[in-house]
Amino acid sequence: MSRRCALTGKGVQTGNNVSHAHNKTRRRYLPNLQHVSIMSDALGKPVRMRISAAAIRTVEHKGGLDAYMLDARDADLTVELRRLKKRIKKAAGAAA
Repeated sequence: MSRRCALTGKGVQTGNNVSHAHNKTRRRYLPNLQHVSIMSDALGKPVRMRISAAAIRTVEHKGGLDAYMLDARDADLTVELRRLKKRIKKAAGAAA
């Protein structure tokens, strides 16, 4: 399982540990990934995914998973998320 956010694509970054003597050793900065179930209003059921804490805040700010997915560009989404977006569009169209 990769250390990458499913929604934003945020991944591992690298940098240096710097000691008091200014010795530098390489280190990794890991993203704050969480396993969450986000409710999709159009589908009427929760969707499980592994996303960063920043992505959780962004989804809440946009007004939920459906609003976030419909606003996102297809080029920025993974194949699984494109399928989810298509299902959300279909369900939202059927409800309207």
